[in-house]
Amino acid sequence: MSEDPPAVMRRVGHVAVITLNRPHAMNAINAAMSVAVEEGIDELIADPELRVGVLTGAGRAFSAGADLKELAAGRPLITREQRERGFGGFVQRRVAKPLIAAVNGYALGGGTELMLACDLAVMSEKATLGLPEVRRGIIAAGGGLLRLARRIPLAIALEAILTGAPITAEEALRLGLVNRVVPEADVLDTALELANLIAQNAPLAVQASKHVVYEDLTPEAWAVSNQAIREVLKSEDAKEGPRAFAEKREPSWKGR
Repeated sequence: MSEDPPAVMRRVGHVAVITLNRPHAMNAINAAMSVAVEEGIDELIADPELRVGVLTGAGRAFSAGADLKELAAGRPLITREQRERGFGGFVQRRVAKPLIAAVNGYALGGGTELMLACDLAVMSEKATLGLPEVRRGIIAAGGGLLRLARRIPLAIALEAILTGAPITAEEALRLGLVNRVVPEADVLDTALELANLIAQNAPLAVQASKHVVYEDLTPEAWAVSNQAIREVLKSEDAKEGPRAFAEKREPSWKGR
């Protein structure tokens, strides 16, 4: 019996719905899922009939982010061919068409980074965001450090990043981090309603508008982020954090 694909894409009119599909692992990202998401994004980009993408999760989680068990075992979360596209197969990529995150549940760490890599977000009232990587001896490697302060005030973003504290749905809406907060059962339908409002507009005008808005997210900014990530991942603490998580114990930090 074959395993279910780690991500699936289906068409709903002019909308591509990409579903993270590892519910048994709270949709944690591994290399196979990154490849599957990339394939869905590629199809969205290539097909002129698809005008908007919606990213959501199967089961009770949007995404728990990086699969720390994979990291603890020394396995990569993206393939060699995906290095320029980044975590999840797309966070470093400029996707011309609008993406909406339908945050149906748990979305800490890399789950928040996937949401931030989308343009708009609909969030379950029960979901939680946040970048807790510093509590694991690592840093947010999927663009969270670059994007969060572009979406909310700098001081609030720094507090979230440096403390690793969670952000509730109510706080996310108040800060303008997400567009809608709705009951869990309504998340995908609400995201599709928003997607269809966008899809009614002229596709080239929508894509050009998005391009201009993101003009400041330069390759140089990504280079700074990627260098910081490389340095942190060489540390003992970066190995201790995922190991402690896999062993279900508190980490013992060395500061080196």
